[in-house]
Amino acid sequence: MLSGHGTAKIAVRRKSVKRYLVNILAALGIVVGVNAQTMVRPAFEVISVKPHNPNDTSRGATFLPGGRFRSVGLPLRFVIGQALGVGFQSVRLTGGPDWISSLSSVYDIEAIAASAAIPAGLSDAAREQQMRLMLQALLEDRFKLKIRRETKELPIYAVIVAKGGSKLEKAKIEEKDCPGSEVMGIACHTFNGGRGRGIHGAAVNMADVMPFVENWADRPMVDKTRLTGLFNIQTPGWAPFQPGPIPSPGAKAEDGSDLADVPTLAELFDKLGLRMESQKDKVEIYVIEHVEKPVEN
Repeated sequence: MLSGHGTAKIAVRRKSVKRYLVNILAALGIVVGVNAQTMVRPAFEVISVKPHNPNDTSRGATFLPGGRFRSVGLPLRFVIGQALGVGFQSVRLTGGPDWISSLSSVYDIEAIAASAAIPAGLSDAAREQQMRLMLQALLEDRFKLKIRRETKELPIYAVIVAKGGSKLEKAKIEEKDCPGSEVMGIACHTFNGGRGRGIHGAAVNMADVMPFVENWADRPMVDKTRLTGLFNIQTPGWAPFQPGPIPSPGAKAEDGSDLADVPTLAELFDKLGLRMESQKDKVEIYVIEHVEKPVEN
């Protein structure tokens, strides 16, 4: 018969085994689920959530090497979108109060994972997925976020390779060269730009492109190209989907080009050797059912 002291030792040992299994699975690129009865849910170890200083003009949110996440000056809807891997303006993310989209109720978030939470050698994709789970746990804990996930058949834009073949330029580096940090001055899976400024990513894959562009589309964007690897994509801006008045002569776009010459998104993809095709498909929808302003720490 075991004493209480012996039982405690066994409990600790079992907890260590669970943590060991989590790290082994993560090292193999297998993301740990959220069933707390069978696995330890990944979570940040150190978290800071504070109201944004209105005098600070910094804006940005990113997953950083070493298991860190930082968001400064951005509405909470952007952070929620990042946690789910969907564009914050996407038609697939709905619900929630107005304040989560407002610049007047912004919170800066700093979070650091435990040293063993992100095993060395993880691919960028596996590392980011692990950190998305951590960010989801943070939002549920600090902002009481509740998301309802649904799968619906909806009109979509399927992106396929055009008859003439892809014209995408290969990136100067490969996936193996970018485990969460810049290589040769190139940031992997990172974009600059937007509808008025274009797509600018020096080492991105098609899985990166779809949620980025979906921010400005009127339907979900689904990759059906079967293209793999990293690409260097640099494009001009594109016109809004919503119809509007004809631009006045000489009107300029955000990048300085003539507004009358700004292509549609479909025309932009055409130049890349890709084609947007209207289809129906099953896509995952995220509905924000509940969220609260956090208590400052």
